Amino acid sequence: MLRVRGLKVYYGRIQAVKGVSFHLYEGEAIAFIGPNGAGKSSILMALSGVAKREGEIRLKGREISRLAPHELVKMGIIQVPEGRQVFPTLTVEENLLLGGFNRKGEKGWIKKTMEWVWSLFPPLAERKRQLAGSLSGGEQQMLALGRALMGDPRILLLDEPSLGLAPMIVEEIYTTLKKLREECSLSIVLVEQNARLALNFAQRAYVMESGAVILSGETGMLRRDDTVLDVYLGRAREGFFE
Repeated sequence: MLRVRGLKVYYGRIQAVKGVSFHLYEGEAIAFIGPNGAGKSSILMALSGVAKREGEIRLKGREISRLAPHELVKMGIIQVPEGRQVFPTLTVEENLLLGGFNRKGEKGWIKKTMEWVWSLFPPLAERKRQLAGSLSGGEQQMLALGRALMGDPRILLLDEPSLGLAPMIVEEIYTTLKKLREECSLSIVLVEQNARLALNFAQRAYVMESGAVILSGETGMLRRDDTVLDVYLGRAREGFFE
């Protein structure tokens, strides 16, 4: 589905990502883990066309590294940003409609997709005419996910979806994400500070430090890796993934 080679990301003169390469299969979830400032979120910003980038990015063989953000959205690469970033003065329903802007001429499709989003996140259906800014953090995260789904994504870019949320809400959101991956063959690129959560959700993961990938592999292998558990995650091994 996606192949990235030699990705570099810059913010002015600062290089945040230093020649990272990775791939993503259809219906697969991969995760980027590591300390703050490692460059994880910058990879998502590069994939969505927001950050200045160099290197090769191919979607099903097509080179897309020079495309603008709105063009990438139309191709199905859609990001759920860190901190949700819903439009607080618009209603829940209006936020969702904005997520489907690239399908705005297809009213039947938009209506059908919105009904699907309501079914995935029932609290949103109950609050469809409520201002997004008045929602709880968990409801806003559901709305941010629903807004992304309205764009008909092929690849969903998730930046810290568990940040600041209660464990029960986090579990609910990840259950929905797993359902989307398994039943809709949705491909997911996940950045997550909660390494235990990320390694239990994704099939493969990349461990980053100082803008580079220092370790990668299947998550089952990484969960048993002493370096990952003791150094990069800063957790005791015993019971960490129980």
